Order: sequence, then C-alpha cells, then structure tokens
Amino acid sequence: MNYMLRRWDDFARFLDDGRICLTNNCAERALRGIALGRRNWTFAGSQRGADRAAIMLTMITTCRLNDVDPKAWLADVLARIADLPASRLHELLPWEWKLLRQADKPADQQAA
Repeated sequence: MNYMLRRWDDFARFLDDGRICLTNNCAERALRGIALGRRNWTFAGSQRGADRAAIMLTMITTCRLNDVDPKAWLADVLARIADLPASRLHELLPWEWKLLRQADKPADQQAA
C-alpha cells in the first residue's frame, strides 16, 4: 500500500491523459513472440550474445510500437551510424528517425 500511496499521482495519471492504457496488455502482446521463442534464446552463445539479442529485440519492438518498419530502420541505421557524431545518435532512435523521414518527404507525399 505504501508503494502505491507514495506514487499516487503516477497511478492516477490515466484519469487526465486518455492515451494511457489501464492495463499492460499491449506490452505483453508485443513480448509474446519473444516468450514463445525463449527456448531458442538459450543458444545465444554467451551472456554478451544474449544481451545483444535482447537489445536488438527491444529496438525492433520499439520500431513496431512507433509504426516504423524495423527492416528499413535497421538498414538506414547500419548505413549511417559509423559517420554520425555521438551528439546526433539520438536521431537514430525509431521515433526520432520517423519524424526526420516525415520531414524529408515532400508535402504532397505526406498527405497520402
């Protein structure tokens, strides 16, 4: 109870913001495919390999949740990351990448 009472504003935030879901069903559905393949993850090779797989799966799921094509995003990121200064790496995050792609489109293509 103390945990909830100390964070009451966070727990009640959904009352003021209609975008916040009352359940975590969306997140659980997004992870279902990973849970179904968990037997395969035992063959990651090492702890570092498993960590890398977890990071990549997180980024791919983040792409999907932000309506970004994971293959297009990954191809572009791999092509650009070596030449991008560290101060601009945030541009490669899926939601930033999507905004930059939309800004690059001509106005007539954005309406379509």
